[in-house]
Amino acid sequence: MTHSTHPTPLQARLSGPLAGKVRIPGDKSISHRALILGALAVGETRISGLLEGEDVLNTAKSMRALGAKVERTGPFAWSVRGVGVAGFAQPAAALDFGNSGTGCRLVMGAVAGCPITAVFDGDASLRSRPMRRILDPLELMGAKTSAAKDGGRLPLTLHGARDPVPILYKTPVASAQIKSAVLLAGLAAPGVTTVIEKEASRDHTELMLKHFGAELTSTREGSHGRKIALTGQPELHGAGVVVPADPSSAAFPIVAALIVDGSDIVLADVMTNPLRTGLFATLREMGASIEESEMRGGAGEPMAQLRVRASKLRGVDVPPERAPSMIDEYLVLAVAASFAEGTTIMRGLQELRVKESDRLAATADMLRVNGVKVEIAGDDLIVEGRGHVPGGGLVATHMDHRIAMSALVMGLASDRPVKVDDTAFIATSFPDFIPMMRALGAEFA
Repeated sequence: MTHSTHPTPLQARLSGPLAGKVRIPGDKSISHRALILGALAVGETRISGLLEGEDVLNTAKSMRALGAKVERTGPFAWSVRGVGVAGFAQPAAALDFGNSGTGCRLVMGAVAGCPITAVFDGDASLRSRPMRRILDPLELMGAKTSAAKDGGRLPLTLHGARDPVPILYKTPVASAQIKSAVLLAGLAAPGVTTVIEKEASRDHTELMLKHFGAELTSTREGSHGRKIALTGQPELHGAGVVVPADPSSAAFPIVAALIVDGSDIVLADVMTNPLRTGLFATLREMGASIEESEMRGGAGEPMAQLRVRASKLRGVDVPPERAPSMIDEYLVLAVAASFAEGTTIMRGLQELRVKESDRLAATADMLRVNGVKVEIAGDDLIVEGRGHVPGGGLVATHMDHRIAMSALVMGLASDRPVKVDDTAFIATSFPDFIPMMRALGAEFA
């Protein structure tokens, strides 16, 4: 299956300058974690700016199914009354995470520390994605799995540990999902649970755990790594969370403004956590005009207003150690690289092979069908930029929201329109993408 039951194709064509000020929806990573930690806390957690896309709403449903009281109190405003660490109740039915790998994997960690059994399931895309590297450390902590397909694929049954044990775990790859699952399970274990990363991944879970009252330390490990130590069995307390605008979602209007001649847009309250802004650093190296102002913070996460203006871009060499800070943004970076002058080499992209689709292959296909010269060499993506893109292709999205949005951005500046076979899955992360882009001047039909 490569598209939704009711596919909604769309075409993007050459647009006039993009202009205006918008607020991108709330960050998906923060939204998931706010709901989960709110459910594991004692008392009420009030969340503002929550992303109300399908992925996050499925996490909210799973928290309800596990016993927390979760209510929408207004637009993007939610209240969570938690059950305390290890307090989840056994759900009456399977937990369905739809398309969300993040929600599914983080909740696996939270459930692994509770003496309950839960069935995890999702859509066809999520069922195809491997879960074994999440399950391996959870089983070391005392959880067990059954009824799982090869590679630990969904649907699977997770039996939480009655007496979870703390572990020291070295992650095989830089993955915030693996790290977060171990730390969430470690909340219920006595003693100290330690995660060591050779390459530092996103630290949203660590920052939010501290915000909710957990005792946690994070120190450097080697040249680029981190050692995170969590003291188990804390009493987390309800907390207020302001969800900043999602930098991964902001990537699409940012790249669109850079490649559409004459564009000048402003994005409010975008998260500027340095472990999430690898794309911004890379685009600036390529010559992009991205200015920050009005810096502030919330729930440990920095944010700022970004002004983005159309720019002449040049090819660059993106080092592999930058991948954890921009793993979801390589697709739209490849679009920017297509409009740059010269060769862009994106190194160390093995993680793209295990996302909603094989994003490495899908990105190369998206570029090729639109006349861009591209090559995959091992885990590196090499794009030959010529300053313009011929366009005219039909892009297969493979039920992947980021492929759909990246292809539509490409079409706004290409010589001929670009068509995508299905935009239905955009709703999983950025429900207002199409109307927001149209409000800035994008031409979609």
